Amino acid sequence: MSTTTEKRTQALKRKELIGAMSQCYGSINIYKHWTGLKYTDGIHAVAEIAQAYWLLDIVASYQVKKSIRQEDFQVWSLTVDHEQGTGVIVCTDGNSKKLAKQKIHYTDFPLEEWSCYVIDGIMLLPSEY
Repeated sequence: MSTTTEKRTQALKRKELIGAMSQCYGSINIYKHWTGLKYTDGIHAVAEIAQAYWLLDIVASYQVKKSIRQEDFQVWSLTVDHEQGTGVIVCTDGNSKKLAKQKIHYTDFPLEEWSCYVIDGIMLLPSEY
């Protein structure tokens, strides 16, 4: 695929993802990751549209750490460098306390910045809070 085609595809995914997330103000369904982490319709839409089930895997994998699991409110923030195709995901307690940080060696996630919450074991978009 050429660079122009890749950029066009990325722009369409970005537009679709932003549109889908803007429609999320609650969740009718609660899904369950195989690790037990629960997630909402909004998170499901992000994973589907961006082909980013790996995001759920990352967040779920950190829930086994007691220091993270015991936090009732977690903020997960993804920053993507589209030029390099890399990213960084950081978990905080919603304030200044950093709980985890992981480099993503390759990602085509369409947004430069994205975040979600984990509240009492349920992963959700900020608009679904």
